[in-house]
Amino acid sequence: MPGAELGAWLRLTLVPGLGGQGLRKLLGDFGLPSQVLGAGRAALARSVGEALAQRIVAEDGAAAVDAALAWAAAPGHSIVTLADAAYPKQLLEIPDPPALLYVLGHADLLSHRGLAIVGSRNATPQGVANAERFARAFSEAGLTIASGLALGIDAAAHRGALEGTGSTLAVLGCGVDVVYPQRNADLYHLVAARGALVSEFPLGSPPVAANFPRRNRLISGLARGVLVVEAALASGSLITARLAAEQGREVFAVPGSIHSPLSKGCHALIKDGAKLVESAQDVLDELGLPSGAVAPAPAQPEKGHAGHALLAHLGHDPCNVDTLCQRSGLTPDTVSAMLLELELAGAVAALPGGRYRRID
Repeated sequence: MPGAELGAWLRLTLVPGLGGQGLRKLLGDFGLPSQVLGAGRAALARSVGEALAQRIVAEDGAAAVDAALAWAAAPGHSIVTLADAAYPKQLLEIPDPPALLYVLGHADLLSHRGLAIVGSRNATPQGVANAERFARAFSEAGLTIASGLALGIDAAAHRGALEGTGSTLAVLGCGVDVVYPQRNADLYHLVAARGALVSEFPLGSPPVAANFPRRNRLISGLARGVLVVEAALASGSLITARLAAEQGREVFAVPGSIHSPLSKGCHALIKDGAKLVESAQDVLDELGLPSGAVAPAPAQPEKGHAGHALLAHLGHDPCNVDTLCQRSGLTPDTVSAMLLELELAGAVAALPGGRYRRID
């Protein structure tokens, strides 16, 4: 797209208070952004009201537009508008498609067949392991994994996707040039190099709370379905799942322990009709896709391992050392030593509150 026309798109999206609905109304009434900007204030007022018309006429945003055009000219940087052939067709199906997207990385991934994986920021070790294994298996099956680059499940999904033959999209609730959260800085740069970072928010936009529900509609909109791995009842992941259902996407959820707060959101989704998922193949079958390479399970102790018998007493629900002593008849010192060996072998995860959970 010529710089002048892209500049017109940018200028419109930077008008305070205009929003997606107002911008699409203007495009419907006048045509391309350059034609919108060429219309008089009176004509604009008839379309979107006097206050917005005045802002459109008065707001030139030249510095921000020039900065965005300079950013887009750099290698690996792109701005995709509704008028571009590269604009992802699946986003045209959602009620509020963004007028443009800032993309850092491989913009072609926007149109790849995708699946979203989301979940808790405070994920358990088992949840993180599950998200990585599912993402790796889906990546091997040719899917691009979309998530939000948050801590916990999102980060695990991106990592797993990059371990497979596919790739990943990180949809941000801030400017695409803003690294957030800082703890995921290394992952941010890895996704930029091997996948793509995507945002509808102007460059430099901070990660304010109101941005994330809007971000979530793009995570689900870019995918054929959404898999929720772990989520509390108040989790933002449930917003993504609801938006996915409203957009006509498939919703999947991984069940967990009835005692875990991070399973309650997934169980609520399943009660509401989400498809229960025990393996990557469950999702691939539902989407009508062939299976890829199955991601390997975590390492388990050999049958002769001293702590192997303790796994039978641990079961799949979290429990503490005292409970394991009662079940096994072993002393606390012996149980603690066995748990340490099992944890180092990747068979057990330590949870908050002195509890342990089996991983398999």
